[in-house]
Amino acid sequence: MPDGSTELHVRLLKRGGTRIRYPAAELFDDGTHLAVRAAWAVPGVRDFGFVRFEPGDVFTEHYRRDRWYAVKEVRAGTGELKGWYCDIARPAVREGAEVVVEDLDLDLWVSADGRTVLRLDEDEFAASGLRERDPEAAREAERALDTLEHLVREGGPAALAHMLRGPA
Repeated sequence: MPDGSTELHVRLLKRGGTRIRYPAAELFDDGTHLAVRAAWAVPGVRDFGFVRFEPGDVFTEHYRRDRWYAVKEVRAGTGELKGWYCDIARPAVREGAEVVVEDLDLDLWVSADGRTVLRLDEDEFAASGLRERDPEAAREAERALDTLEHLVREGGPAALAHMLRGPA
């Protein structure tokens, strides 16, 4: 944990239940943008084909209270940038020492060099029933995915990194 940082827990919800909960160090919270740093929280390696998440990886996670996404910068334990994993989610809520985020299934992966930009889990999103249960949330989720993809395709990874800057 960075010196002087506050320990938080991130709780990721999916379809009403807790999918995962893990410790993280608060980097900053300006009331709208909350950033934390956390180690890869799942036992073992998860190989997606386009990236491997593994023990030692470090995620700098940016949560917003005003946007329908969370962006996670992913680095290997050596410090090498792997890329950005963007979760489409309801705006984050902080409840004391816990950050609560509801995952809406859609994701975007951006490789470190920006050459690979992948929309992920659109089939899960379609099957989730969100469009029927909460059409407004479904529209916000799709809009957020389109916005992030457009940002990266137009400005490259630098545009994403610029958007994540915290307070000076």
